[in-house]
Amino acid sequence: DHGRLVALNHVNLTFQRGEFAGLVGPSGSGKTTLLNILGSLDQPTEGSAEVLGHKVEALSHKEAAELRSRHIGFIFQTHNLFPVYTVYENVEFPLLVLGMSAPERENAVRSALEWVRLADRAKSKPSQLSGGQSQRVAIARAIVKRPEVVLADEPTFVFATHDEKVIRYLRRKIVLSDGQVVEDTVAQAQFAEQGVRR
Repeated sequence: DHGRLVALNHVNLTFQRGEFAGLVGPSGSGKTTLLNILGSLDQPTEGSAEVLGHKVEALSHKEAAELRSRHIGFIFQTHNLFPVYTVYENVEFPLLVLGMSAPERENAVRSALEWVRLADRAKSKPSQLSGGQSQRVAIARAIVKRPEVVLADEPTFVFATHDEKVIRYLRRKIVLSDGQVVEDTVAQAQFAEQGVRR
């Protein structure tokens, strides 16, 4: 065990369909590792992680890619937008691998861009956007295929997980420290109806 880094240690969590939960903790606490496992980007070296009925550690690379492409939306901290694509093309990209028809793709992209209030920037390139607008494009891309799970790694500049004002709006707050869950609390019902409607 010498020299072995343990990113997550005895983490036992269950998330319900429709739940809005935030992972809170300082850098190095295990948040990104947990998100990567839940998103089937990484596999746990010990223990088990089940996402939408699939054991992540048992998935082949192809099966994990299929799970991600069809059922999981990602919002990365760095946006990961393609600089040569327009806003529209960036949002459309996840739909191309799903074999959707052009009219279906267009409806989905327009709807996602309207939801993040960027329909008027569809023809813009990422270099023409503000940081906040780029983040909203990343959110539109994550939700465009209507995934069952959306995973966000600090999805806005204000949504740093040490911002108490933002944390108050989370339905469930999970605090990680040194790879362990040190707090797991559900907010009062006042925010229960403020979730994202699909």
